[in-house]
Amino acid sequence: QVQLVESGGGLVQPGGSLRLSCAASGTIVSDNTMNWYRQAPGKQRELLATLHRRGSTDYSDSVKGRFTISRSNAKNTLYLQMNSLKPEDTAVYYCNAYVAGTDYNYWGQGTQVTVSS
Repeated sequence: QVQLVESGGGLVQPGGSLRLSCAASGTIVSDNTMNWYRQAPGKQRELLATLHRRGSTDYSDSVKGRFTISRSNAKNTLYLQMNSLKPEDTAVYYCNAYVAGTDYNYWGQGTQVTVSS
């Protein structure tokens, strides 16, 4: 099974920035709808950002104006630029690829983001 590999999480102070990366084999990132989710302890998984094949994007109200989803087709890598981070952004962040042709989801293992002073 092809798996997405996430990196870039860590500890950051409020107001700081991080960039998360999600690398995959082949052309998964360029061929499919890509998403970033997060899940805080005891809470439901939350969809944060979507990047469609045609390039359009969607953001949840909680991150709009602060986070940016993007990709490098050449590197087969998805990114999430996270600015103006708040303590409530603390969560495990997951990369997702939705394959519409087979209604299949690839998931990364998750990377921890902690926003604290």
